[in-house]
Amino acid sequence: MKTRHGQRGMGIFGLIFLLGLIGFVALVVIKCLPLYLNQMTIARDLHEVAKQVSSSGSEIDITDVRRDIERRWDIDYVSQLEPKDIKVGNTSKGILAISYDYEARAHLFYNVFIVIHFAEDIPLRGHAVG
Repeated sequence: MKTRHGQRGMGIFGLIFLLGLIGFVALVVIKCLPLYLNQMTIARDLHEVAKQVSSSGSEIDITDVRRDIERRWDIDYVSQLEPKDIKVGNTSKGILAISYDYEARAHLFYNVFIVIHFAEDIPLRGHAVG
């Protein structure tokens, strides 16, 4: 029969492993959080632009859309994506949309990076001009 002496709890190596695991997960979360916050800002701004453009009328001027995106991103300090990387045009389904597709990178440690891929098509109503 086992005595209580052998069942005291976690040893020092188990504790070190557990603290190391918690530290690694915390590091990954701390490094990924700014990437996701930036992505949420990008998505919010593009949805607002699409909503504004769709409700304004039937003709959509692509240069005005890009200018509005650039103006919003200057205010919100978007750093991972440039307005020139945003595509305004027909998707593979033939729908007029604002599209983006990019990878955000964050340095984890040494030569290890976290890479997160973001992509979305935001549909527009109306006809494109220019």
